[in-house]
Amino acid sequence: MGDQPISHLTLAELPVVTEPPSKRAKFANMPSAILEEQDEQQQQQQQQQLQQKQRPNGVLSRKTSSSNSSVVSSRYNNRIVLTTYPGQSVADPISLEWGAADPQERGPIIVSRSDESFKRRNAIGAHGGSYSFYNALAIAAGDLARDFRPNFTNTQPTFDFPQQPAWGDPKKIVSMDPFGNDVVKHFGKYMDEGLDVRPTIAVTRATMRVSEISESLRHGRVSVDGSVVLNQAGDVRVTKVAVEPVWYLPGVAERFGVEESTLRRALFEHTGGSYPELITRTDLNVFLPPIGGLTVYIFGPPEKVSDPNAKLALRIHDECNGSDVFQSDICTCRPYLAFGIEEAIKEAQNGGSGVVIYFRKEGRALGEVVKYLVYNARKRGGDTADKYFQRTENVAGVRDMRFQALMPDILHWLGITKIDRMLSMSNMKHDAIVEQGIPIYERIPIPDEMIPADSRVEIDAKINAGYFTTGATYTEEELKKVEGRGWQGWEDATH
Repeated sequence: MGDQPISHLTLAELPVVTEPPSKRAKFANMPSAILEEQDEQQQQQQQQQLQQKQRPNGVLSRKTSSSNSSVVSSRYNNRIVLTTYPGQSVADPISLEWGAADPQERGPIIVSRSDESFKRRNAIGAHGGSYSFYNALAIAAGDLARDFRPNFTNTQPTFDFPQQPAWGDPKKIVSMDPFGNDVVKHFGKYMDEGLDVRPTIAVTRATMRVSEISESLRHGRVSVDGSVVLNQAGDVRVTKVAVEPVWYLPGVAERFGVEESTLRRALFEHTGGSYPELITRTDLNVFLPPIGGLTVYIFGPPEKVSDPNAKLALRIHDECNGSDVFQSDICTCRPYLAFGIEEAIKEAQNGGSGVVIYFRKEGRALGEVVKYLVYNARKRGGDTADKYFQRTENVAGVRDMRFQALMPDILHWLGITKIDRMLSMSNMKHDAIVEQGIPIYERIPIPDEMIPADSRVEIDAKINAGYFTTGATYTEEELKKVEGRGWQGWEDATH
């Protein structure tokens, strides 16, 4: 290969960087790894083929119109930048001082590969979390312009959360951007210069209605006050905060007790090599991972969340679509979520604050496919509490991947310095919060009457494994007798 310019290499000839970090400097002046796209004739042939493609009903697809084809042909230049290296002419990142208390000193997060922003990027990944891929599909389909810039007029937060000391502490917040809630205010000058700066936090107001709260009203457990609970229908005022993940890699590695190089390598290898700059750009310390974020639901005045003189009731909840939305009764997720919302409302009505934080960690972050495979194994292999975690480990290799070490970041961002009533039995959530210096004064388990019969397997197994309870605990022998509903009558049923 010799001194042949990389711009003339084929894909098979691209160099593979295997040198350790100490030798990366030799690549500092290497041009970007690039590929030549198909020549103009091939592109024209492809466009013609696309235009000839028809839908099954014989109607030409709108995606293959001549105007759209011209958009496709001009969307990108003829070179693909696979990765970059420190010191290149295309690598001049905006200064980013994670942990700086002044947003101007901290600097904006620039991750866009747009023409104006590419050179100044100071982070890896893409905005939108898991939805970044849909953004790419929209661009590929011609529905979204590659150089589209959002108009942020009137999108500012409905409540301006006061800056907390933790915003300027690189140890306290490592998985979200403390200044991502109002980028126009903090980083407008960079946007005026043409750089693509986007929010990673949005704050809005809403009215919500949950059937269990309507039932609580009928039974007198909560009341209409016109401020939090608006009417007998159960309409509830809430402030909502959506957060996309932004990882400060040195801080994330420290939380998990691993070397940053190990974290970077694992993220690179186990995302199909999707982010090579995790390896080649060790000067970039921030990564926007393609995962779900979280939503905060605040009941009562949001300014009371950080008030040390106001009581706080908190529910940390990890997503469970089957139960939370469709009310499957194999677990306690929906009942505990509803109980958490009710208790948060009560605390707000008593002059304090209620908060429910909903994390996108479906199936203990194992995913819904793995979750359903485990369900099958449980029901076909004998659904008893003593085998509850073993069934998961057999399929997933681990019982839980939620790894609560990053969870307390949002508490620091909100200014929560103590939790009066923690509506959770999880020892992992409790320990992660306390280890971050936030005391928990009272832990509230889910009431027994709210536990579905088929979910006793789950809750009793978790209590045996360390979950908090004020009720009974079972020995391993007793757990064998805690059995879930079987599939009798299902296997031969016609559906």
